Amino acid sequence: MRIDVLTVLPELLDSPFGHSIIKRAQAKGVAEVCVHNIRDYATDKHRSVDDYSFGGDAGMVLKIQPVFTLIEKLTAERAYDDIIFLTPDGERYNQQTANYLSTRQNLMLLCGHYKGVDHRIREHLITRELSVGDYVLTGGELAAAVVVDSVVRLLPGAISNETSALSDSFQDNLLSAPVYTRPAEFNGWKVPEVLLSGNFKEIAKWQENEALERTARLRPDLLNSRTK
Repeated sequence: MRIDVLTVLPELLDSPFGHSIIKRAQAKGVAEVCVHNIRDYATDKHRSVDDYSFGGDAGMVLKIQPVFTLIEKLTAERAYDDIIFLTPDGERYNQQTANYLSTRQNLMLLCGHYKGVDHRIREHLITRELSVGDYVLTGGELAAAVVVDSVVRLLPGAISNETSALSDSFQDNLLSAPVYTRPAEFNGWKVPEVLLSGNFKEIAKWQENEALERTARLRPDLLNSRTK
C-alpha cells in the first residue's frame, strides 16, 4: 500500500511516521508513506499557501493553486482509490472505515489547515471526507497520523501477530475484553482464574461475555448498531 499525505507542515509528521509499527511496516515494504509539502507547489515568490476568504469571514484558507498542482502531479503518476480530505465536518472515522481503507492500494490524504481549503478542491477532486471527532484541530496532520496508523497496522505483515488486530476494540462493534499479564497476583489483585486455566473454550467464552458487558456499560451505542 502507498499513502501520500499532503500538508503545509510536514515536520509534524516526522515522528509518528518515523517510529513503531509504521516505521517497521515501511522497512518491510508492507507500506509506503510519502509526505508532500504543499508549499513546494506554490508559484508566487513568497511560496504562499493561504489567502483571505471571499465574503470577509475571519481566518485564512488554503489556496486552490498549490493544492491542485500537487494533486494533479500525483494523480498523473498513479491511480488513487480515494483522495481523502481530513476535516471536522467529514464522515466520522471508525474501525470499519479503517478496515475498508486497509484493503485499498493507493490513498491520498489532504490535511486541512487554517479555515480549510478552497471549496472547489472538495467539489472537484476529493472523493471522501473524514473526521476523527467532533472538535477542531489546528490542522489535519494529527488526523492524518491517526488514519495512517489505524490503516497500516491492519496490513498483513505490519505487526508480528496478525490476529492481534482482529481482536482490537471496535472490531465487530465490541470493546475488547480486559487483558492481563504476569504476575498472576500483584498487591493482592488477582488475574481471573479462567485465564490461568488453559481451557481455551472457557477463556473464549469469558472474553466474549466481558466484551459484551463492557460494551453495554461503556458504549451501548455500539451494541445498538450491531442489531441494525
